[in-house]
Amino acid sequence: MENNTDDAEQKEENSSSPVMDRNPSPPPEAADGLDTEDVDAIGDTVYSKHWLFSTLTRLIHMVTDLSEENPEAQMKLSDDDEEDLCKVWDMAMDKDVARFLQEFKAADILLGVISKSRCPRLTEICVGILGNIACFPDTCVTLSQKEDLCAVLLLLLGDADPPTLLETSRLLLTCLSHKDVCSLWLQRIRQQTSVCPNICFIMCSSTNTDLLEKVGDLVDKLFDLDEELMKSWITAKPHDKKGDESDTPLDLTSCLLEAVKQLRSEKLNAIEIYLHVFQLITTVEEGLENFAAPNGPGKALWDFVCDVVCEDLCQQNDLEVALHEQKSTLVQAFAVLQALYRCQDQWGSRAEPNIDLIGILLRLCQHHSENKEDAGDEQLQALFEITSEFLADLCIHIPKEAVLDLVNKGYLTAEICVAAANSLLPTYKASFQHLQAALLEADPNLADVMRTRFPD
Repeated sequence: MENNTDDAEQKEENSSSPVMDRNPSPPPEAADGLDTEDVDAIGDTVYSKHWLFSTLTRLIHMVTDLSEENPEAQMKLSDDDEEDLCKVWDMAMDKDVARFLQEFKAADILLGVISKSRCPRLTEICVGILGNIACFPDTCVTLSQKEDLCAVLLLLLGDADPPTLLETSRLLLTCLSHKDVCSLWLQRIRQQTSVCPNICFIMCSSTNTDLLEKVGDLVDKLFDLDEELMKSWITAKPHDKKGDESDTPLDLTSCLLEAVKQLRSEKLNAIEIYLHVFQLITTVEEGLENFAAPNGPGKALWDFVCDVVCEDLCQQNDLEVALHEQKSTLVQAFAVLQALYRCQDQWGSRAEPNIDLIGILLRLCQHHSENKEDAGDEQLQALFEITSEFLADLCIHIPKEAVLDLVNKGYLTAEICVAAANSLLPTYKASFQHLQAALLEADPNLADVMRTRFPD
């Protein structure tokens, strides 16, 4: 019995159990047709305080009895117990229920259950209930003030159960999204040294794409909120969970790359999250040094993002579709590629000019010149600006052979040459001149067109 989990910031989508596509049926007291005044409803809901109290009490006794009988035994929930707990999970999405659970000290109860649990499904449900409680600002503040609970939740990032990791990541992301407590959580994450290696281990070893997407969201949020945390994680070299110093240390950017490769094969729309993380990393010196290192992940990331742009986002016959459906992803991709391109001089060898990538940039320039109505679209304008700047970087070093390949593949026609020149001039005059010189050797006729249109 798995659970579908959506973005932590959208509480209305935080579903707990696929068998509960609606709110759970009223508890037995209401279902038996008793008078309304006899039903101890929680707030304005039809949920019973007595039923909720009984369910949580039963949970406490169940976990306590089993842990006393055999502390090491793997525990399994009965179907009835799991169904009732999933009802509580769904009920916690209601603000009145979340507040009642908080008043009932459910967070302390669930912490005790998590600490004693020998059942992955039970742990997942308990964290999921806490995640729904945390969706509301006031209950999130109260929950976040419980230091013991927060410490246990951060340690759960080292759990081996993917559904539990998914719910833990969702809960942490929810708390980081509440402005009143995000600084408190950032402080705890900085202090808990296991968070970085555990997240790296998830990214480099998990094949669960829902988990990888949510962990990517979590890293993106952390880096967006705390640049110093990002710098410390970039430079850290945590070892894997075995703690064996002889093992190759985990590298954050390499782990990010492994995760996004996994997402590409099954969940392409989620890679924008990781591209934004990479882009954030390129904004600090520590990140650029990491990508520029001769044996670092820079070249591998360059090859990967080039493939994504050329093979997945901008195929030959779908440029119009790509522009309107993938424009934000393309902005991130080009920003990352441009930063990596500027690091190439420090690699063992420069990457060969990617003709298809340059061709895509040229086609985007042509599209912009022919579609002035796009001027009101801020994302398309941002895409055009990064396209022009990146094309200028590529053209300043472009060899004659590459220009000849562009002509032979149909990427450089008279119309595209003019569009490229309009994109480069007057800001990137040196790049235009270098392109013109290479074009003169590769295709004198096209060079004459450029000279005629732009005599100065």
